[in-house]
Amino acid sequence: QVQLVESGGGLVQPGGSLRLSCATSLHLFSSFTMGWYRQAPGKQRELVATINSGGSTNYADSVKGRFTISRDNAKKTVYLQMNSLKPEDTAAYFCNRGGGLSFPWGQGTLVTVSS
Repeated sequence: QVQLVESGGGLVQPGGSLRLSCATSLHLFSSFTMGWYRQAPGKQRELVATINSGGSTNYADSVKGRFTISRDNAKKTVYLQMNSLKPEDTAAYFCNRGGGLSFPWGQGTLVTVSS
């Protein structure tokens, strides 16, 4: 059973930073494109960043230039560095495959951006 465990969320003021982590139990983790998703209250889940097996990244326009996705294949972990946070970044954040059939979703980690 694949496990995805997100952590690092919290309450932060606008303009602040957070670093999210997603620890996985994925066999052959390094071969998967991984992604970070978020779901705000009352909205659909959206993909905000992906990183492929070669380290190439893509970002949603709404976070480009502010968020950075990275991975540590030895630790089977994917990260999301979030800078210059805005109230509209408030959401539950999840990691999963960056495309194709999703793994079972983890519980996510809540990010609240508020003064």
